[in-house]
Amino acid sequence: MRKHWIDNLRWVTVLLVLFYHVIYFYNNKGVFGGIGGFGEWPECKQYQDVVMYILYPWFMPILFLLAGISARYALAKYPAKEWFKARTRKLLVPSTIGLFVFHWMVGYFNTVVAGRGGVFDGVPAVAKWVIMAVSGTGPLWFIQLLWLLCLVLLLVRKLDKNDKFWTWCGKANIVWIILLGVLYWLGAQTLIKNPRPESADGLLNLYKPLFYLVPFLLGYFVFSHDEVQEKLAKAWIPLLACAVIAGGILIGTTFGQDNTSGRYMGSPLNNIYGWLMCLAMMAWFKVRFDRTSPFASYMAKSSFGLYIVHYLVIASFGYMMKMYTQLPPWAMYVILTIAVFTLSPLLYEILRRIPFVRWAVLGEKKKA
Repeated sequence: MRKHWIDNLRWVTVLLVLFYHVIYFYNNKGVFGGIGGFGEWPECKQYQDVVMYILYPWFMPILFLLAGISARYALAKYPAKEWFKARTRKLLVPSTIGLFVFHWMVGYFNTVVAGRGGVFDGVPAVAKWVIMAVSGTGPLWFIQLLWLLCLVLLLVRKLDKNDKFWTWCGKANIVWIILLGVLYWLGAQTLIKNPRPESADGLLNLYKPLFYLVPFLLGYFVFSHDEVQEKLAKAWIPLLACAVIAGGILIGTTFGQDNTSGRYMGSPLNNIYGWLMCLAMMAWFKVRFDRTSPFASYMAKSSFGLYIVHYLVIASFGYMMKMYTQLPPWAMYVILTIAVFTLSPLLYEILRRIPFVRWAVLGEKKKA
């Protein structure tokens, strides 16, 4: 029986990612990427940036948690080789071949926004295309890393061939479930607190492989158990209340800092809030949203495609409005929000109907 709460939580989180990127694109808190804010912090407060502080500690970890749960269910139905082949088509193809087919356009805006437009001067067209394609990775880091974690999972499963460890994890009570946040915090300690300029430190802090490995494996071994999900569901109200309190304290004491830095993410309070929100969101959706509808069914099927294509809308519209119009900031936010939530589905529906592009950009099989 399909667990609709997992589908619903996944597509709702993807929509939050889209909105996060609207705010992030114009942030002035020093977060890497985007085009910058409408004034310097702290003179220009930009309180709308609070959205980043609310979402960033938990919304990507929860996607890896759900991916781990889904991997467990899928591997119970399909041979590992067949599952990994499907994962490669769905994750690796769009994040490699798709860069050259579609995301080179994102790379163009990323390069221009970063002030490196001159890098193309005198560069042959083919080399220019390659530079833009590589620069267009953007949010696709998520599916690149997820593919790698799927490969790691196949190796880890060989150590638990008889599911003894998986079975033991299913006995966890609510106290142990909450205490698993210690592993979440330990994962965050692998981030580089003081990244060196002009090094790969920043790239490591972007991908966070060891940090995201923790929720992915916890999803597979712990939260894929019906018993664990039921224990979470019974505690959804106190979990959500504690998460809100922790988040309020975190934001109230750190607003203005770069909330994506290794130092910030490794702080105990950030990890307490992030872990409690992961638990609370899973528990809340298990209790309240374990059902579907025509709209929810569509979103469950299309949310991956929306994630893949949405940043081109953000980068292009966000850049053009900031550089070539005199619109007030509030209007830019409104227009960009409307654009990403309307044009992304339209772009997805167009791309999925084009042979080869459907496979290369979205990782979808040919239509029957």
